[in-house]
Amino acid sequence: MSTDSPKVLGVIPARWGSTRFPGKPLHPIADKPLIQHVWDRCLGCKNLAHLTVATDDERIADAVREFGGHVTMTRDDHPSGTDRAAEVAEAFPEMSHIINIQGDEPLIDTGLIDRLAGDLLAQPGLPMITAANPLLPDHPDLADPNVVKVTIDANGNALYFSRSVIPHPRNVPEGLMYFRHKGIYGFRRDFLFDFVNWEPSLLERTEGLEQLRALENGGRIRVVLTDDESPGVDTPEQAAILDQQLRT
Repeated sequence: MSTDSPKVLGVIPARWGSTRFPGKPLHPIADKPLIQHVWDRCLGCKNLAHLTVATDDERIADAVREFGGHVTMTRDDHPSGTDRAAEVAEAFPEMSHIINIQGDEPLIDTGLIDRLAGDLLAQPGLPMITAANPLLPDHPDLADPNVVKVTIDANGNALYFSRSVIPHPRNVPEGLMYFRHKGIYGFRRDFLFDFVNWEPSLLERTEGLEQLRALENGGRIRVVLTDDESPGVDTPEQAAILDQQLRT
């Protein structure tokens, strides 16, 4: 592959500080730190030219190096994983696209990552891509503001993301389906740098959802549908449940 060929960089942001779960990336689950589970899954991806863990913490960096992973050190003042991914992208100028992979989803579907990366490579003009899985109208997660919902247009692009139920079910026509947003993002390189240079937008600040910044600035976000419902780890209690599952 020539240096001019499109290449996808996989970035796994990992930070120590977390209000609900400090030190989460190194929390042991089934005898391995959480971040190693994510790394090991991502090694199975075929469409990533390179994979790195992005962190500002030497404890995390040392642990990643110990299990044989690649680390890129970043500043400690990034407000989001996307900002951290953008700093990492600066260190890899040969990469044309970047996939921001959640560092707290130890069962992430590698096939989904490859689908996102493959779509980015197949459609060079596509600025941004993400994923969602369907929910039936009576699913209990719809009422949970921690579960982000997305509405999608006829071309597979995001119309809006919200913590509220969208669309509002004033009527429930046959075939209505809701979609839970999965927090994985792919970016064309130039669009990623545009994104992090924009000021946080009004809707973004209102909902607490950074992807709305792209929509408010006229960006197009393709939504790939998936059946993957791999759980994230947000609390020590969730980590304990997953630990038990992986040991059985």
